[in-house]
Amino acid sequence: MQLYENYITEKEQALLLSVDTGEFDAQDSIDELEQLAFTAGAEVVGKVIQKREAPEAATFLGYGKIAEVIAFCQMNTVDILSFDSELTPSQQRNIEKLTDVRVIDRTMLILDIFAARARTNEGKLQVELAQLKYSLPRLSGKGTELSRLGGGIGTRGPGETKLETDKRHIRRRIQKLENDLAELEKRRDRLRSRRRKNGIETVAIVGYTNAGKSTLMNMLTNAGVLAEDKLFATLDPTSRALTLPDGRKVMLIDTVGLIRRLPHKLVEAFKSTLEEAAEASVILNVCDASDEHANEHLDVTKNLLEELGCAGIPVISVMNKCDKVGDIYSMPTFGKTVLISALEGRGLDALLDAVVKELPPTRRSAKLLIPFKDGALAARVRKEGAVEMEEYRPDGLYMEATVSVSLLEELKGFIVD
Repeated sequence: MQLYENYITEKEQALLLSVDTGEFDAQDSIDELEQLAFTAGAEVVGKVIQKREAPEAATFLGYGKIAEVIAFCQMNTVDILSFDSELTPSQQRNIEKLTDVRVIDRTMLILDIFAARARTNEGKLQVELAQLKYSLPRLSGKGTELSRLGGGIGTRGPGETKLETDKRHIRRRIQKLENDLAELEKRRDRLRSRRRKNGIETVAIVGYTNAGKSTLMNMLTNAGVLAEDKLFATLDPTSRALTLPDGRKVMLIDTVGLIRRLPHKLVEAFKSTLEEAAEASVILNVCDASDEHANEHLDVTKNLLEELGCAGIPVISVMNKCDKVGDIYSMPTFGKTVLISALEGRGLDALLDAVVKELPPTRRSAKLLIPFKDGALAARVRKEGAVEMEEYRPDGLYMEATVSVSLLEELKGFIVD
């Protein structure tokens, strides 16, 4: 049992608990749970890991370890017991009765962070739907307790009034939210179709939470997205226009951050948002190269991309914070790899060049001699293409430029060797 002492704070104090069955690295996972608790606004007073072949059916931890937890709670101020797995409703109730301390699990903690971070209407609907689906099986046996909530971690979002906690009302609300999200998904599909019709190509930014996606978005597009050293600092997707070195304009889309063992309810709720990656022309898999678990983070993203049906879409592994790493070339990646430091602006030109190479070849370089009387065409070349050189000659304007294939077709009479 790892305990922290001498905490004097007004924040809710959380004791983190986990059972190590060998299924995953329990220490790394509970360390990540500590980051989640910090993001939610809690102060961690200790971490407890118990090795067992399987969690105890009634209390998750063994009864001996539960007794230790009860003793610690009686001798210290503990507001929350946070478990690093999803508890069953009966486990949650049993632990609360034994310890007289509020119990939340990993799923509830992540839901709470999402509820606090959601800003757009779609994001709020997605979070509320996931929260209600999570809460519905946990209503049995609580009776009127649900009307006693007084705020704190695990209680944000739609709330739990006596009327809302009635199962019939919750099921109706779930149905309403699903209908609303279906309409929003149709609208998102129409936007995707319009982009395809207008020939607008998209580049999706995906990756583990806190890998620097928002910082990269800001550096490339001046998007003004919140960038903090916290998990899930931003939740809602952001889209901005980006002009590439060859003059091509694409839509750069940031998606919600990922995390190991992300609750399936959240993957389902945010699937329409994450599916932006499945519609993208190129995917940027941003990874914090300085994180000792960078390899695992890349795998988490890779597995989700496969689940979303992104096979065949070019992927560029963007190893961010490379200035903090010694031997970056020893790291396994998938797809093409670019080394950058988004905060310092290093490697961004190489990243944009890599994006250009991965996009479908819809542009070509050409040498043009445009008569002065066709100045409107020259203006279009400047506006729609990337001009490397232009020179006024006696018989017209000489230009070396990269333009779209469709514009080049209009200019074919002015192409010179």
